[in-house]
Amino acid sequence: MNILVVAAHPDDEVLGCGGAIAKHTQNGDRVHILILAEGATSRNLERDRQLFQSELSALETAANQASKILGVNSLSLHDFPDNRMDSCDLLDIVKTIEQAINQYQPQIVYTHHAGDVNIDHQLIHQATVTACRPIPSQTVQTLLFFEIPSSTEWQTSGSALPFIPNWFVDISETLECKLQALKAYESEMRPYPHPRSLEAVEYLARWRAATIGVKAAEAFMLGRHIAP
Repeated sequence: MNILVVAAHPDDEVLGCGGAIAKHTQNGDRVHILILAEGATSRNLERDRQLFQSELSALETAANQASKILGVNSLSLHDFPDNRMDSCDLLDIVKTIEQAINQYQPQIVYTHHAGDVNIDHQLIHQATVTACRPIPSQTVQTLLFFEIPSSTEWQTSGSALPFIPNWFVDISETLECKLQALKAYESEMRPYPHPRSLEAVEYLARWRAATIGVKAAEAFMLGRHIAP
């Protein structure tokens, strides 16, 4: 199968579905990763790419290292403004995702949950749903939304759609690969008990697994599945 992962920032692809990615590649599926925002310039009041050039280069290197660890077939890094994607035309985001869908012809697409506190995650969710609309020529059969530690669970009750998973992937054999890929993103990880720490990511995988009776799992919300 062809798999497309649409993520906002470098590290979201691993946090959200790194174990599933590794499982796909180990099973011989072709996995393509599309990362839309550059991931650093929101740390300043104004978007100044020159000021953050070293951080952006480091994130690009980390994304390539993580992709190599997970065994993906391609990685595409785009330049939408970090945490400022609400300043972009939604159509531009949709068209970028449509281009990837046309190029890779995926049967499965993974992307962000709609209710995340991060504005980029929200917009990419909306754009991906639009790009994956079930027109007659559409190849996407399964659309899945992942959770991102330090974004999904930080949304307050009643403010947005809650993340209530109804699709699980057993990553008992690939959790360690996911954690190794996250180590490539050392600059983005935080010490425990921050939810974006190696320990917290592993604990989440163990908890999601306990709800379905396996040793490690990633949880998703199903957007659409077209049975053959």
